[in-house]
Amino acid sequence: MKKLLISTAVTLGLAGSALAADLPAQTPVYKAPPPVLVTTNWTGCYIAAGGGYGMFDQRHSPVGNPAATTGESDTAGKGWFGTVQAGCDYQFAPTWVVGVFGDYDLSGLKGNYLSGAPGGGFGAFGEEKMKDAWAVGARVGYLVFPKLLTYVAGGYTQARFDGFTFIDNRTLAATTSIMPAATYSGWFLGTGYEYALDLLPGLFWKTEYRYSSFRSQDLPITASTLGPYTERVQKDIQTVRTELVYRFNWGGPIVARY
Repeated sequence: MKKLLISTAVTLGLAGSALAADLPAQTPVYKAPPPVLVTTNWTGCYIAAGGGYGMFDQRHSPVGNPAATTGESDTAGKGWFGTVQAGCDYQFAPTWVVGVFGDYDLSGLKGNYLSGAPGGGFGAFGEEKMKDAWAVGARVGYLVFPKLLTYVAGGYTQARFDGFTFIDNRTLAATTSIMPAATYSGWFLGTGYEYALDLLPGLFWKTEYRYSSFRSQDLPITASTLGPYTERVQKDIQTVRTELVYRFNWGGPIVARY
């Protein structure tokens, strides 16, 4: 009996080995590496250049001379401008971005400044031109998705306007009245978006609406036929600007593994 059991076990073992040898080799299972997500890095400094369109509105009234027309006038101007900008941003949390910047606008905004005459008569006008403006400020933004930043901005700004000689409304001849050049100081608020382009590494496109409000100034009207008097002027400016941005990022793109 023992010999029979041993013989049976040996036979079954040999048969199992033969069957195993006939089976195909087991294919190794390949595990793909975890996906790598490359997102835009908004931390770094940048330069930008572009242009836009703007409008200024002003409220002005003569003071200091009862012969001049009383009451407030409202005149405006508009036109194109070019702009350059530089700044630095820092990304955190990781969908928030804060930064500081400064920009300079070379302006072509212009319009007619209207001034009254004794008793509200014919009056005079002059072509007023905004020469340039500059601003420094800060912004805070939120990443809607890795390539798109929406933001709000605010800060300090100045705008310079050229002086001009008034023209008589009746004769269209130059008068002796001169409005001096002036620099206006104030604050601004803006909102916009910035988008990472795929054309070149580090290239972005930005568009912003900006509202600027300036403190009033009392400007002396020189050589006036009305006698010496002062125009009190308060200005607001609205602009829409679009720019190409080139970023010098610190450390390249952000890489996240999942």
